[in-house]
Amino acid sequence: MEITGLSMAAHAQAVTDTAEAEKAMGLLMRKYPEQTSFPLPMPKPSDVRIFRVTPVVISVLDYTKGFGHTDLVTC
Repeated sequence: MEITGLSMAAHAQAVTDTAEAEKAMGLLMRKYPEQTSFPLPMPKPSDVRIFRVTPVVISVLDYTKGFGHTDLVTC
């Protein structure tokens, strides 16, 4: 009964602008700085596919409020 989490319906669109992709990769590295010491080098934006995700509806799961409890958030 301690389950908490998110479920999200969203629209995804591939990021094709190089500057935007580099910004996203930079933000990822800032959020997870420990990855810079990972044995493999960080991929370049041209080596991976990056998606912009725009939420439509989000379900916030919180079973501590009762079995199957969800709060819906519309965007």
